[in-house]
Amino acid sequence: MIDLAALASLRAVATHGSVVAAAEALGFTPSAVSQQVKRLERQTGVPLLERVGRGVVLSRHGRHLVEEGGRLLADLEQLEAGLHRQAGAVAGHLRMTAFSTAVRGLVAPRVRALLDDHPGLTVSLHECEPWDTVDLVASGQADLGVVHRWGGVPLAVPDHLATTPVTQDVADVVLHRDHPLAGRAELTPRDLLDEEWVATPGNTICRQWLHRMYDGTGRLPRVAHQSMEFDSHLALVRARLGIALVPRLGRQPLGEELVAVPVTDPVPVRDVVALHRRSMTASPAVAALLEALVAPATA
Repeated sequence: MIDLAALASLRAVATHGSVVAAAEALGFTPSAVSQQVKRLERQTGVPLLERVGRGVVLSRHGRHLVEEGGRLLADLEQLEAGLHRQAGAVAGHLRMTAFSTAVRGLVAPRVRALLDDHPGLTVSLHECEPWDTVDLVASGQADLGVVHRWGGVPLAVPDHLATTPVTQDVADVVLHRDHPLAGRAELTPRDLLDEEWVATPGNTICRQWLHRMYDGTGRLPRVAHQSMEFDSHLALVRARLGIALVPRLGRQPLGEELVAVPVTDPVPVRDVVALHRRSMTASPAVAALLEALVAPATA
């Protein structure tokens, strides 16, 4: 009989490209993942990994097992969700991923109340970028993810994932109160051609949107400083080291030194979306978590 936990470990190796990366994603040690794969090889009687240099890749048999086994894992997941629905049980453990501002402005305020209402439910959270969230949910290593989509920046979602709109979020240009443009009612990218920006790194969706915002100006934004955290962006703007495009969701109070000015032409709007595998649609726990996320904010 094929060990399903070992099959999940092999799938993680396929997804992340190495035993070490798979172990990190699963919360295991590399030795534990290796032992699970070896147990699966003994059970199937065929080699599942091949050594290439200092690393490993899936063998032809390993790729076949991951492809066919993925359907088996999805069927079992659907079966379990259906049993929970029949029992009406909002219980079990959900693995959740979300981007940083959603963690602060959406997940943290909502999940506590959900857990208080359903003591049989537990949730673990992993913060990561939207592209990583899609991969983690699609590969079965997370159960529900929260991502954002800026207009014009692609975010491919596989067909076996269901999407639920959560909210829309708007970003403003944040400037020091002494900046010459701080008193404007609104700004356009053409007003900001010569400004120095504080921005997220180039491989992030937010940075790609900043570049798209300058379409039609014949210029690119002049990025002087990079940081993943918007709180750091605010600190750098406060120190008069640049300006920043900061979403409203999860944004910390600006204080007396900073001002936020709306942007037009275009307006920086992003859709916040929840993802889960269609095989878990019947799960009462998933439904309860989705309901908590899309509920209107209370004052």
